[in-house]
Amino acid sequence: MRCGWVKARDATYEAYHDLEWGKPLHEERALFELFSLETQAAGLSWLTVLKKREAYREAFAGFDLDTVAGFTCKDVERILQMEVIKHPKKIEAILHNAKLFLDIKREYGSLDAFFWSFVNHTPILNDVPDYKTAPTTSPISDALTRELKKRGFKFVGSVTIYAFMQACGMVNDHEMRCDFR
Repeated sequence: MRCGWVKARDATYEAYHDLEWGKPLHEERALFELFSLETQAAGLSWLTVLKKREAYREAFAGFDLDTVAGFTCKDVERILQMEVIKHPKKIEAILHNAKLFLDIKREYGSLDAFFWSFVNHTPILNDVPDYKTAPTTSPISDALTRELKKRGFKFVGSVTIYAFMQACGMVNDHEMRCDFR
């Protein structure tokens, strides 16, 4: 049985839930990708973004942080012609945030060390009887959001950051009855 939010009966959505969502993620490129995609989801369904993930990977050089940090306005124009969400400010935010992530890497050694420090490098396992009762923010997502905003990150709010934390396994909010918990 899967979490109740996997309603689409879409193979992409089911595979994402079964194989990725809530599993601790520590690889730098994957963290940057997931963070970037979560910022794209603001105001949209996650499935909309997930279905465009391959196009985002192509557009953003496989989410190589150093490469994306060097992108220019010409790259934004190029990306907007691709099969991504056509929102220039969101695309520009990925480039902007990439530059800020380079600062975090210099300071913390890795994105992994930065993000996971907010949960003491240990996933939080919540008792979620039904996804409708799961939190959408937490004091930790609030604190992480404040830190990111202080550093100048764009398209970050506590709901977006909590969704990122769930997705990368910092928080495990699989329903208690879910086979993938």
